[in-house]
Amino acid sequence: MKFIKLALIASLSLCVSLPAFSESTSSPSKSTQKADKYDGIEITVNINTATAEELETLLIGIGEKKAKDIIQFRQENGLFEKAEDLIKIKGIGKSTVEKNKERILL
Repeated sequence: MKFIKLALIASLSLCVSLPAFSESTSSPSKSTQKADKYDGIEITVNINTATAEELETLLIGIGEKKAKDIIQFRQENGLFEKAEDLIKIKGIGKSTVEKNKERILL
């Protein structure tokens, strides 16, 4: 009889603990997923054709000033050949380029 009670208690404790375990191993919430998707749509921006507003809105770490600097650099030096060319612009470093690598189109 004690064995049956022990087995019952063990079974119940597994039922209680398994849902908590499954919640902690579920897929990450939307807030922790990559920032390059919005409602399942991939966010990309062509740095050779985008407006300053598009650059500011769609690229991580790019504000109004840096967006205008990207446009100015593009006008003075021609089209970007690779995403890494953005580091030629003052205030944009490798870290910013790396954060946006999957968003940048040429």
